[in-house]
Amino acid sequence: MPSVAEKRRAFRELHEAGCFVIPNPWNVGTARYLQSLGFKALATTSSGHAHAQGYADGAQSMDDVLAHFHELAAATDLPLNADFENGFAHDPDTVTENVTRCIATGVAGLSIEDFTGDHDNPLYDFDLALARVKAARAAIDKAGGDVVFTARTEGFLHGRPDLDETVRRLKAFADAGADCLYSPGIRTPEQISATVKAVAPKAVNFLNSGSFGSFTTGDLATLGVRRISVGGSLARVAMHAFIKTATEIAQDGNFAGFKGVISNPELNRFFDDDRKKRSS
Repeated sequence: MPSVAEKRRAFRELHEAGCFVIPNPWNVGTARYLQSLGFKALATTSSGHAHAQGYADGAQSMDDVLAHFHELAAATDLPLNADFENGFAHDPDTVTENVTRCIATGVAGLSIEDFTGDHDNPLYDFDLALARVKAARAAIDKAGGDVVFTARTEGFLHGRPDLDETVRRLKAFADAGADCLYSPGIRTPEQISATVKAVAPKAVNFLNSGSFGSFTTGDLATLGVRRISVGGSLARVAMHAFIKTATEIAQDGNFAGFKGVISNPELNRFFDDDRKKRSS
């Protein structure tokens, strides 16, 4: 297995040119399977892991989240980007402390968002949001600077779909040292192009979490996107199939949802072979 330093170096190189997909596993099994499909990096999903553990997104403790990061980072050969939400803190000094703990889990990258957790006042004021980005950058630099830092602005996800303000924040975050910029919730080619242009030549992550636009990887690469994530969508696909099939059994006594699913022997073969590769 590559060292933490090697994973971080590989992850940084991915952000220098081209376009790659960074899918989001929510446990070791899904991480290992995604690795087998040839993806070059992985990212955690706060919602996918939270729901699997019986929590709403954002309701887990930082200790639980950090343990999850450590487990996934140790379980795969691929670089792992951590969805570190809002850093589990409001003030910049505590953001610095918490980012330092996040780096220690072995992740190759991490993101910090400007969502406050308060849906009535969802975004940190501009100056505080910028100070928090600078605090995260300082923690990464103190740790060696090799962790890829993604700064996110959440207006389009939380009722503040203002493209001008989104671009203003992304530009300021880029100037403050973010390596990758991310505005989840934007959907149109015009919005994507505006964010790419605003922070060029730095990398932009696009959240392709639905069927809107029918974007392909090639389409997004043409628009200048460097990194494509899917957030909690893969986890929701699994949860959707589970809920739909279980509901049909409970309400109708209908087991048709099991038709065509992957078999237990197939999964056993994959994980048995994969475990042997990991231990060899």
